[in-house]
Amino acid sequence: MAPTLELPAAADGPLRLTPDAPDWPEALEHVEDPPAALWLRGDRRLLSTWPRIAVVGTRAPTPYGEAQARRFAHSFARAGVGVVSGLARGIDSAAHRAALDAGGATLAVLGSGVDVPWPSGPLTDEVLARGLVLSEFGLGVGPRRHHFPLRNRVIAALAGAVLVVEAAARSGSLVTARFAVDLGVPVFAIPGRVDHPMARGTLELIRAGATAVGSPEELLADLFGSGAARTGADPEHNLAGPAPGTLARALYDALAGETATAGELAARIAADVGATLAALVELELDGRVRRAPGGLYSRTAGA
Repeated sequence: MAPTLELPAAADGPLRLTPDAPDWPEALEHVEDPPAALWLRGDRRLLSTWPRIAVVGTRAPTPYGEAQARRFAHSFARAGVGVVSGLARGIDSAAHRAALDAGGATLAVLGSGVDVPWPSGPLTDEVLARGLVLSEFGLGVGPRRHHFPLRNRVIAALAGAVLVVEAAARSGSLVTARFAVDLGVPVFAIPGRVDHPMARGTLELIRAGATAVGSPEELLADLFGSGAARTGADPEHNLAGPAPGTLARALYDALAGETATAGELAARIAADVGATLAALVELELDGRVRRAPGGLYSRTAGA
């Protein structure tokens, strides 16, 4: 039988993929109640690219959690690793955005039909234009509460590893992690403050055997060996410093000959702490600043 590939609308509309298609993800055959089909919108080729890592977490992250999601996803993308997530607000959106900003591949698995993506908005439009959006739910099907645990098994099956950034004690991200364990997919978790509600889920995962990870380079080395984390940073670009008039430039200038925490820097330049932390993460990724124990930031030696 020839592979089933249907174009129900225009040539650039949604595609329906069935298990007999050559690019059907093999891991989906091993999940509980395998999907009968997948609907695709975007760059179908991304379904065949490898490796991929799922980055998942709460819809209500702390500034720290959101910054870490961006940091890890950005590094994965620059290392040539696709980023898989669920397009939800919070950690998922931060991961997709960082992958796109890095010029990398990102795949979004929906709890609705691909023609009625939820949530909608500029990020969704950009993932549709530059990444891949997919769902087992048919066209015109809106989001339903029970769809999201189901889509989480697809996220796990599309990934070579799952990273949980922040999660409450009862979280859909933990469901994704359990599906990953069933499939033999490695699970990683970022430690958080033990007294914070959004760290309880990741703590539970670590106690259950997930690998605690503190940097994207560490995770990539665990999966692919040392030297796998290729950030692609341009040393000359690093020496030039951030663009004038940006928050990153203000922080960079404030660190001239100084060492300070994110909070101290935010107070010094009258900026929002969350935005300051996100900008510092970007500066760290670009090799312009480094973070020492105690959360102290300073310029790198080369900068």
